[in-house]
Amino acid sequence: KPAMPVSTAIVWLKSVSAVLMIGFGIMFAAAAYPPLSWPVDVLVDLLFWPFDGAQSVAAPETRIILAIGGGITAGWGVLVWQVASHLMPSNPALARTILLNSLLTWFVIDSTCPWLAGAPINILANTVFLTMFLWPLLQMERRSAVAAS
Repeated sequence: KPAMPVSTAIVWLKSVSAVLMIGFGIMFAAAAYPPLSWPVDVLVDLLFWPFDGAQSVAAPETRIILAIGGGITAGWGVLVWQVASHLMPSNPALARTILLNSLLTWFVIDSTCPWLAGAPINILANTVFLTMFLWPLLQMERRSAVAAS
């Protein structure tokens, strides 16, 4: 099976970071403003199954955490974009290591803590999210291993 060229991995990573990380970050940060919170209200209600409208992000302390977390998530997306754009073309191994360490740290923390908070379905969502980033990074790993032999 042919390996993914670095240029394809770059496009994939930039697209996923723009849509998922930056997009979700902006959505979460925007939820700090009550009229824009409905997408996050729906997401939170889905994560605390059953979907019954019982959960919301209306509390001011929840909104401030969403604003901060959303900003961090959007910033992380910009970081992934920058690593893919500027480091990966010249040093794909280092870019892959940086991104893998970052993604795996996020996955462990962002899957364990929601599980402890009673929202284990978040692990499924995180697994899908992680897979969208791991796929090109692991394809590049196979390419590097094949090229080295």
